[in-house]
Amino acid sequence: MKKSKAHSTEELEQMKLINSKEKPKHIAIIMDGNGRWAKKRFLPRTAGHIEGVERVRDVVEASIDLNIPFITIYAFSTENWKRPKEEVEILMKLLNKYLKKETESLHANGVKINIIGDISELPDSVKSEVKASTEKTKHNNQLTLNIALNYGSRQEIVMAFKDMYNDIEKGIINISDLNEESFKNYLYTKDQPDPDLLIRTSGEKRISNFMLYQIAYSELEFTEVLWPNFKKKEFYEAIIKFQDRNRRYGGI
Repeated sequence: MKKSKAHSTEELEQMKLINSKEKPKHIAIIMDGNGRWAKKRFLPRTAGHIEGVERVRDVVEASIDLNIPFITIYAFSTENWKRPKEEVEILMKLLNKYLKKETESLHANGVKINIIGDISELPDSVKSEVKASTEKTKHNNQLTLNIALNYGSRQEIVMAFKDMYNDIEKGIINISDLNEESFKNYLYTKDQPDPDLLIRTSGEKRISNFMLYQIAYSELEFTEVLWPNFKKKEFYEAIIKFQDRNRRYGGI
């Protein structure tokens, strides 16, 4: 991640509209539309994924500027293995390249890289880079960047149940102590607040097996903008819309 570029006049005006007391503490993003962005430009899908990496950089920079402590991006789902082998290989190479290139800068900016998902099935080169990046940044506290990698929410909940059951059998916890909050300790996002805002780009209006337990009361923002076009301006707009909503959590 390079040093944050100077803000445009429009971006500065948007930032003024964001109430620092009502900012989301955790924003989750389903980054969708890379392939369609490339197709519109008669480019290979790879070009869309490469441009999409730039938008991750924009979101991280904007989050640091706004002091938003948690961002979760949906990088690769458990279902994405169904894509053509060549595309999967390219996505893995892009992830490796991103971590190699950006870790030092992210570390310098106080960003903690945290992986959520089952990385055991990833190529050894990716696992090695993930381990190096998470280890280097593990003590940072400016921003936690959760990268959902080989992630599926149903898989996460099943895994959490198994781990919880094992702890009950071992006597580590008592079944009577189990509640909604204690169950969160078995999720990938333990010790983190649930997302206040979930953004999905590209116009699709579905959750796609993403953080199903955690987003029970998240505000949802579906935008027609394709992910490679989702820049800081669009990110600020989503936060401004979030602040206009009345969050009642089932109350009046």
